Amino acid sequence: MQKESIKRKAEQVEALAEKFGRAKTVVAFDYPGLTVEAFTKLRTALRNANCEMAIYKNNISRRASIAAGYDALADTFVGAKAIAMSFEDVVAPAKVVYDFAKDNNQVVIQAGVVEGKVASLDTINKLATLPSYETMLTMLAVGLMTPIRELTVGLHMISEEA
Repeated sequence: MQKESIKRKAEQVEALAEKFGRAKTVVAFDYPGLTVEAFTKLRTALRNANCEMAIYKNNISRRASIAAGYDALADTFVGAKAIAMSFEDVVAPAKVVYDFAKDNNQVVIQAGVVEGKVASLDTINKLATLPSYETMLTMLAVGLMTPIRELTVGLHMISEEA
């Protein structure tokens, strides 16, 4: 019976380490005192952003982070921790958890992994406050169009004078 339990835990560690390796962003956060209703809202918001959230035993999380090569992340797995991951979008889990934490004091971001590197709380917060991908594309388009627009206006003014 004990060997079966150890085997099952080893499989959980291996599965989580594989997820850590595939994830573009991992955010570990505290949630003590969060109501079930609020936790469900957070889980739904993360799911809508194509993120995955799970709660693992700290021992399994610690071993998985070490197996994935994130030794510094292993130190944060003390107390009640939840893990949000995204396999597609780098910003989404940090942004969703950060925005949710503004309204819920119980949620406190501890650390994470961003594109294969362990990230501090400060790095996660900076990532979370970045504008969305669509907004950044719009800003780029406006930045590229402004000189062309000014040139067009200047040429039009010159042609009216002649």
